[in-house]
Amino acid sequence: MPPQDQPRAIRLEEIGHAIGGRILGTPGTIVSGVSSLSEAGPHDLTFVAADRFVKSALTSRAAAFLVGRPIEELPRPQIVVPNPAVAFASIVQRFFVRPYRPRGVAEQIVRGTDVQIGADVSIWPFVTLGDRVRIGARVTLYPGIFIGEGSAVGDDTVLYPNVTVREACVIGRRVIIHSGTVVGSDGFGYVQDQGRHHKIPQLGTVTIEDDVELGANVTVDRATFGSTVIRRGTKVDNLVQIAHNVSIGEDSIVVAQVGIAGSTVIGSHVMIGGQAGLSDHIEVGDRVMIAARSGVNRNLASNQIVSGAPVMPHETWVKAQAVIPRLPELRQQVRDLERRVRELEGKTKKAKRKK
Repeated sequence: MPPQDQPRAIRLEEIGHAIGGRILGTPGTIVSGVSSLSEAGPHDLTFVAADRFVKSALTSRAAAFLVGRPIEELPRPQIVVPNPAVAFASIVQRFFVRPYRPRGVAEQIVRGTDVQIGADVSIWPFVTLGDRVRIGARVTLYPGIFIGEGSAVGDDTVLYPNVTVREACVIGRRVIIHSGTVVGSDGFGYVQDQGRHHKIPQLGTVTIEDDVELGANVTVDRATFGSTVIRRGTKVDNLVQIAHNVSIGEDSIVVAQVGIAGSTVIGSHVMIGGQAGLSDHIEVGDRVMIAARSGVNRNLASNQIVSGAPVMPHETWVKAQAVIPRLPELRQQVRDLERRVRELEGKTKKAKRKK
């Protein structure tokens, strides 16, 4: 959401009360903005996420700081909270994000038959709603959005410009979908016969549960049969491909340029690093961390960290990476050892012949 049009003047004690923090310094300090440590101005609030950022805090121009512990060498007001980053996000949302104001339904939209639209929506011009589309309350649809026949969008969801939601897809509540994303495109399903590829009709759908966020230019393919599912609270970065019949569990993170092949099942609280690739028909357990650029070609049990292509335990991968720069040296050592063995064998044979 964009920031407020006009800066607010908020007393530090009001912020501290809102997040249950302990104020050190002047409670009447006025804050009118929020920013990072390096970019904060003399009227901004910022946060110190960990001790390694204390040095940056000492040179910051911020008016006040959210901290996890009192920083004695920092002679400016502080609010002590258990998790400064989480508290900062809460403050930004509460005090510095423009409140929702419905703009109604624009005249320049295309609306099919039996469309249901909830209360207090904001539907901009040049939105297309197919037959029997259901739009919940307080939904925001920006220009250029297409929602296909029989699809549903839940309450308080935001779809940014040029999002496509194909037919019979279900979008939950409080979902955010960024520009250029396509939900419900056909899965990549073909059968080969006599050198030609014959399309398998993709008759399934997509279900995106509550509190999911999809970045820009994400593609979520519809299932061949059944449903491709992204479960509650999962966050997907830009340029991610989620193939047909994939299931992603709750509160997972999928970073940019990840590709997930068809019918793969991913558990809850999984973190997948950028440009990782997951092959089809595999299962990834809960609380797995997959490092960037990993190639996952097998099932992964829960509660592990993996890296590499093909994927392996992260500790093994780290050891392997440490060896790679030394491979030319090790190769030469092997050649030297082979030469010395041949020389020793030759000497041994000569000694035997003399006997």
